[in-house]
Amino acid sequence: MAVRTSIQLIAYSQELVDGQPLYVSSNCLPVKALKYEPAGHAFHNAALKLFGCEEDDTTEVDDQKVGNDKEQVYMPSSDSYSSKGKKKSGADGKQQDHYALLGLSHLRYLATEDQIRKSYREAALRHHPDKLANLLLAEETEAAKQAKKDEIENHFKSIQEAYEILIDPIKRRIYDSTDEFDDEIPTECAPQDFFKVFGPAFMRNGRWSVTQPIPSLGDDSTSLKDVDNFYNFWYSFKSWREFPHADEYDLEQSESRDHKRWMERQNAKLSEKARKEEYARIRALVDNAYKRDPRILRRKEEEKAEKQRKKEAKVRAKQLQEEEAARAAEEERRRKEEEEKRAAEAALQHKKNKEKEKKLLRKERTRLRALSAPVLSQHLLDLSEEDVESLCMTLGFEQLRSLCDKMDNKEALERAKLIQDARGYNSNTEEKKIDDTNGSHLNGSVDSNGSILSSSSSEKKEKPWTKEEIELLRKGTQKYPKGTSHRWEVISEYIGTGRSVEEILKATKTVLLQKPDATKAFDSFLEKRKPAATIASPLSTREEVEGVSMPSRTENTTAKTSSAEDSGKAASNPVDVVSGNGVSSSSEQDVWSAVQERALIQALKTFPKETSQRWERVATAVPGKTVNQCKKKFALLKENFRSKKSTA
Repeated sequence: MAVRTSIQLIAYSQELVDGQPLYVSSNCLPVKALKYEPAGHAFHNAALKLFGCEEDDTTEVDDQKVGNDKEQVYMPSSDSYSSKGKKKSGADGKQQDHYALLGLSHLRYLATEDQIRKSYREAALRHHPDKLANLLLAEETEAAKQAKKDEIENHFKSIQEAYEILIDPIKRRIYDSTDEFDDEIPTECAPQDFFKVFGPAFMRNGRWSVTQPIPSLGDDSTSLKDVDNFYNFWYSFKSWREFPHADEYDLEQSESRDHKRWMERQNAKLSEKARKEEYARIRALVDNAYKRDPRILRRKEEEKAEKQRKKEAKVRAKQLQEEEAARAAEEERRRKEEEEKRAAEAALQHKKNKEKEKKLLRKERTRLRALSAPVLSQHLLDLSEEDVESLCMTLGFEQLRSLCDKMDNKEALERAKLIQDARGYNSNTEEKKIDDTNGSHLNGSVDSNGSILSSSSSEKKEKPWTKEEIELLRKGTQKYPKGTSHRWEVISEYIGTGRSVEEILKATKTVLLQKPDATKAFDSFLEKRKPAATIASPLSTREEVEGVSMPSRTENTTAKTSSAEDSGKAASNPVDVVSGNGVSSSSEQDVWSAVQERALIQALKTFPKETSQRWERVATAVPGKTVNQCKKKFALLKENFRSKKSTA
């Protein structure tokens, strides 16, 4: 290049001072320089071109040279880099190391974008073909020079391609995914070497994490909260690693659109399979570390010990509860045994006292008989042996002894008077007892057969059982069956009327075992039935209206009415007055009075089914009604009774 020596550059141009972009050219690929100053020949060419001091021939030569350089510019093809992320260089087909070409082997995936740019500029200046032109002069032959030139140019092209790949985030991620990496997972290690073995493994695999920075494994003194956060991070690990496979299809080699889509689906299947294998590998690493982490093992042992402690405490509490229950049961058993023992002793003592009283009573009776012998032999005051025996049977021990003491050392006549006085006192006592007994009969209870239940003079008066109590007793025996603890006490509380266990046992053997009387069923139905409203009718007789009793004209009717009064089922009103033929004079014969209904019911009871000419006799017993009327009334009563029973 010819340069005019008359032109001297005193200062930089305004474009260079302001730092504006400046386009320069050489035999390499045109580069757009931003905020960088030209140096060397480029500086002089730019300055000369700026001032228009270049010669025409020089311009033509330069233009031709630039044209030749453009023809030799290396343009990356689709074959040089595919979606598989593998770069073939040279005829041997080996993958080139882009980081090594730029001098970043010590950083590799950790290199930043600024470091890549800086390294590329240094490598481009160092390995530029123009910088290495002196190496061609060392070669002797033209063939050697051409070979050396091709080698220099190819190396420079490789640097450019490495820069293009590493500066593009997507291409660099694919390249880093195929870079050499140790996928080994530690499986066994000593407890003291856990952090030395698994710490580097986690740091090595942390390069694939989407989330940065990754948590550290820590050491033996790390808190459990940080340990849990560490394992939670790795169990939810997300990787950006790509998985280009050697057998993947090259989309640029597709023949049609459908073929390309089919290739994409196949590549997606292979990538998904490789991604699952990668996640399984990471999961295996985390599982191995979690199983052998001494901090996790200590926590598990502590939790196990705490669980065992709680279990033992629960067992001890249960044992204490069982022991307390056994102790309470033992105390209750001892208390019952003591009560039974005291009761047995009291019963035995009572029995002994009774036997003693009986002996003393027999002795006093014998003494009274001996003292009364002279009186009886002389027949004083018309006293007989029966009178003495009556005194012996009725008087008590104290009374007999007092009488005998009075009679002792007395004359026969005085003894007779004493015996007569004792008889008079005894008769008064018996009359008083009889009066008390009659009063109790008036207030006594009636059993199912209608007989009055009265207690003897020597026994305690029992309270009669009401229907409500009997029903509660029946329900209680069903609700608390045999085998229930303290069954009869529980039933007594269930009844709630203060009945003792002895009374309940006695009622269970007597009242509950009695069969209901079928003849009383209809009577009970009539008792429960609501009274009908009184309706004034022509059939009402003088007896019903005024309450005046009149004798019946029919002897059979009078007999039946008297039998009804004796059985306690007839009402207080007398029988209606009927005509001489036994039929009411009123035309409305279907109306039944209460007296007629009671007479019909009593007649049905008196004349059972087997009785010959039953309905004739029943009609005769019912005043003013015929046989057909009695039959109709009986059918109506039976239907009402059945409907009432089904409703209940």
